[in-house]
Amino acid sequence: MRLPLSVCTCLLAALAPATGAPGQTPNEIIRDARYLAPKDAIDQQGLVQIGGIPQWISVRARHRRSPILLVVHGGPGFTLSPTSFYYLRDLEEYFTVVQWDQRGAGKTYAASDPEKIKPTMSVDRLVDDGAELIRYLTKTYGQQRVVLLGHSFGTVIGTRLALKHPELLYAYVGTGQFVDFVKSESDGYRQTLADAEAAHNSEAVRQLRSIAPFPDAQHPERNVQNLGTERRWLAEYGGYYAAGGVGHNEAIAKLSPDHDAHDLQVRNEAQGFSDRALWGELGHVSFLDQTRFRIPVVIIEGRHDRGTSSALVAGWFDRIRAPSKRMIWFEDSAHMTFEEEPGKFLVTLVDQVLPLTKR
Repeated sequence: MRLPLSVCTCLLAALAPATGAPGQTPNEIIRDARYLAPKDAIDQQGLVQIGGIPQWISVRARHRRSPILLVVHGGPGFTLSPTSFYYLRDLEEYFTVVQWDQRGAGKTYAASDPEKIKPTMSVDRLVDDGAELIRYLTKTYGQQRVVLLGHSFGTVIGTRLALKHPELLYAYVGTGQFVDFVKSESDGYRQTLADAEAAHNSEAVRQLRSIAPFPDAQHPERNVQNLGTERRWLAEYGGYYAAGGVGHNEAIAKLSPDHDAHDLQVRNEAQGFSDRALWGELGHVSFLDQTRFRIPVVIIEGRHDRGTSSALVAGWFDRIRAPSKRMIWFEDSAHMTFEEEPGKFLVTLVDQVLPLTKR
């Protein structure tokens, strides 16, 4: 049961204990099964006022004093909140896990008129939103800093936040780390085309050659137009999931205890909106010359990642200067480490990141 939230305060009733009532839907069973019993548990979700608009967050922890882990999703606009109950649930045993639907994404998109939000869509605005959200979280839950976990496009926001506001973070954790748009997209396209040619896949070769050059620096509007074609074959040849294909994210999202079919439809609409609003700006983003951090940096990278080139990440990481840094390779993963190797992902965060919050 959800309670309405004021513009500035997130207030939600705790979920009732599981009853096993007959006739429950799978979504209701999952909702009840993940009930957090301790009296100091946190289970809240709703809209908070961030950056002048209502933005949706979910906050869950077995124990209130667990350090905050802010999850910054990718895309742009590809929210992780509908699948966090499955892929990231166990992190709630050790962290206060915060899911945030960013400006222009998911339930945040649904809470405002897109035409009014459109002029505000920029990477800098999202970074400022993130900083404001962190201040809200630390004040609300009585903590000093947070751990920021960015994935894919979320690492653009996360890296800039880490560089701009180290005082807000215990550590920066990146997975599917973004480094340089042009180099990463060029590498992914070239490797995918080479795989398609080696497999004598004439349909893939024809489609990939038809969108060349990709990315197109002279006509950047073509990049978002051709993204679907490039990503289809990149996924087919293991650049998104090491096993190939697009995984089970969409099917698992349909079981979400917090999202119904309308929410998921809006999520897809919002992703298209965010892509169109931000993809052009992404073409000019590069962290190749930004390598000095004042907080610990942990990079969790799938060895086979082509969505954000793992080879490019490795070279960038070697040049990073930080109080401490760690690169953990996931040998059986590509772009979706927490979905492909969820056990190792949990252990990595507990072993390598949690201690950084104790310093």
